[in-house]
Amino acid sequence: MDLAYVCEWEKRPKSNHCPSIPLVCAWSCRNLIAFTTDLKNEEEKDLTHMIHTLDTEHPWDVYSINSGHIEIITCLEWDQSGSRLLSADADGHIKCWSMTDHLANSWENTVGSMVEGDPIVALSWLHNGVKLALHVEKSGASNFGEKFSRVKFSPSLTLFGGKPMEGWIAVTISGLVTVSLLKPNGQVLTSTESLCRLRCRVALADIAFTGGGNIVVATSDGSSTSPVQFYKVCVSVVNEKCKIDTEILPSLFMRCTTDPARKDKYPAITHLKFLARDMSEQVLLCASNQNSSIVECWSLRKEGLPVNNIFQQISPVVGDKQPMILKWRILSATNDLDRVSAVALPKLPISLTNTDLKVANDTKFFPGLGLALAFHDGSVHIVHRLSLQTMAVFYGSSSQRPVDEQAIKRQRAASPLVHFKAMQLSWTSLALVGIDNHGKLSMLRISPSMGHVLDMNMSLRHLLFLLEYCMVTGYDWWDILLHVQPNMVQNLVEKLHEEYMRQNAALQQVLSTRIVAMKASLCKLSSNTVARVCDYHAKLFLIAISCTLKSLLRPHFLNTPDKSPGDRLTEICSKITDIDIDKVMINLKTEEFVLEMTTLQSLQQLIQWVGDFVLYLLASLPNQGSPVRPGHSFLRDGASLGMLRELMVVIRIWGLLKPSCLPVYTATSDTQDSMSLLFRLLTKLWLCCRDETHPSEPDDTLIDECCLLPSQLLIPNVDWLPINNGIISKLQNKQLIRLQFGKAPGLIGHTVSSQFEVFVRAPGQPKIDHLRRLHLGAYPTEECKSCTRCGCVTMLKSPNKTTAVKQWEQRWIKNCLCGGLWRRMPLSYS
Repeated sequence: MDLAYVCEWEKRPKSNHCPSIPLVCAWSCRNLIAFTTDLKNEEEKDLTHMIHTLDTEHPWDVYSINSGHIEIITCLEWDQSGSRLLSADADGHIKCWSMTDHLANSWENTVGSMVEGDPIVALSWLHNGVKLALHVEKSGASNFGEKFSRVKFSPSLTLFGGKPMEGWIAVTISGLVTVSLLKPNGQVLTSTESLCRLRCRVALADIAFTGGGNIVVATSDGSSTSPVQFYKVCVSVVNEKCKIDTEILPSLFMRCTTDPARKDKYPAITHLKFLARDMSEQVLLCASNQNSSIVECWSLRKEGLPVNNIFQQISPVVGDKQPMILKWRILSATNDLDRVSAVALPKLPISLTNTDLKVANDTKFFPGLGLALAFHDGSVHIVHRLSLQTMAVFYGSSSQRPVDEQAIKRQRAASPLVHFKAMQLSWTSLALVGIDNHGKLSMLRISPSMGHVLDMNMSLRHLLFLLEYCMVTGYDWWDILLHVQPNMVQNLVEKLHEEYMRQNAALQQVLSTRIVAMKASLCKLSSNTVARVCDYHAKLFLIAISCTLKSLLRPHFLNTPDKSPGDRLTEICSKITDIDIDKVMINLKTEEFVLEMTTLQSLQQLIQWVGDFVLYLLASLPNQGSPVRPGHSFLRDGASLGMLRELMVVIRIWGLLKPSCLPVYTATSDTQDSMSLLFRLLTKLWLCCRDETHPSEPDDTLIDECCLLPSQLLIPNVDWLPINNGIISKLQNKQLIRLQFGKAPGLIGHTVSSQFEVFVRAPGQPKIDHLRRLHLGAYPTEECKSCTRCGCVTMLKSPNKTTAVKQWEQRWIKNCLCGGLWRRMPLSYS
């Protein structure tokens, strides 16, 4: 493990700023991090409890919310989509936060619930029934269905038709369980019930879910001499009211309390966690004293109940009729450790049971098998989540490395040690965020090899497997990019494409844009592949325009049976290879292309981009030998050229209805038909590479005609890439970067940045709306938002009211072309 970056607060008087006690943080599947701090008000002498959210790519751009919680915030929980956040406090208040206008740096409190005056000690969203299992041992399989399988898992509660019902469950310090359900009409149904008849204090609790739709709650009163209790909770809706039923499950005593040598050594249980939210049969316990801790891993299993011989004679036990009981068994325990300050559990759904220890040892270098323990001396250990054997160690600035492997005890500094009070692992377990007792955020890389020497192929296989997992689930893959070095990029892109091409056609269509976005983010990390980033972004834009324009076509008769107008257009354009655009048009039913004049005019900017892009590609054909030139990959991409050819036909037909919607070209001759010329050259180029298995080289006549294009038409400048000031490309040299909340970092020299300058607009030049293709001027007056990943910029509010443009803009309301989240930009952005 090593530090990637740290982000600190601006130095404030100690009387004004302090971290929360307890301090909590949460990491979403979209790589958003939320954490808490407190602000002291000198005049009123009270605390303001703050929630901070940030994107890992722009950690300095923190959005701070005055939570409105009266007491200390005790829990933070992201939902499974990473777009909503729950916060709970020590006064029993629970608040649900949602993005304002789908912006990652703008949040509002929408709904909530409360158990007045009863502190919340555990909080979780109800399970939606979606669980995808990773099969590490099948990481070399060709089919995604073998690597990642859908596990049969029931939602905690369902609506009519089986749709999962949204809501949350919480456990209070007095032993109450409260459930809040979000109805489709926006109302909140809340119910509260005691976990058992005899209520007792609950100092620690955690929540997990079973495959049958039940909920399991684990509780402890904080004393290691008391049992850790488990309860089954069933939630239902009866007569429009939420009903909660609870049942006591087998409990356990920690092993350290039954060991005579350690009976009174660890008086307090300080951490209680299920190994995963959907793994209620495995639990992690940590008991501590003032200076040291011990960690134990327990598993719940079914065991046969022995039957006395007397009863055997009366009623013999046959086959599976032997009575079974549930019993907790200890899997593993650590030796005496330094005092544990925080625990972070992996989120990868690798299902390992107590019988899988051999498999666990065989795949012990896989990152998702480790959990993180932070200690009061500032160090962090990654240990195997079943065997608890150490896999990797990070020594903080205040901790000292042991002189040798046998030296477990380390000298403690005289001054108070800096240590993590809250930690979270990323969703692929390749990164870890920690918040220390000074409120500083530290981002750590966790090597895929877990500190062991693995060959390059094994490391690439781990990264490729996790990239495929993110591609299938839709999770953000920023934490994987932390480990990609420039010399890995080419291999990863090629192998990712190979694995994608092995999937069936239906799955390829579903993942078609996601893999292009993934390739673009990988290619940014190497100076040799920067030009291909431009091509991938252009391909994403082309696919989006093609889908949108084809969706506007309507069949002339509503009872038309088989194919849509868009499908027929694709079929006819692929069959008819004529280079004359008008002869291709004759074979189409032009009545299916009739649209309102205002609709056609509103699409002119998108149509202009298609026309400019075709002209640019054809003009660059004579320079095809230079792979560093943007557009190079399109010259050999038969599918993309075929898509452009279809769009040229559609645009030609629309031009007959509304000539002003046609792309505008600056030609040297007034009589020249620019559309026909470009279609003829484009078709010739398409014919060369339509057969991807046996492509042919463009003939000299085509290249000569393309050489003449600059003398016939003015070649436009193509805006390839938006400016992106993210941090991922600055982390390649593995040197620690120090940042400050609220202040964007200065320019840090990197080999890739100089390569990018060719393809982006320099600061101070006129800006452009990358999605609407509208010019915003050098200093835009409209509020804009930018993508957290690619930096794409677009206006927050639509200047156009036509249905077609709204349909186009609706595609990007939640996410950018590349799948990244939006964040609000200041008016004076450069």
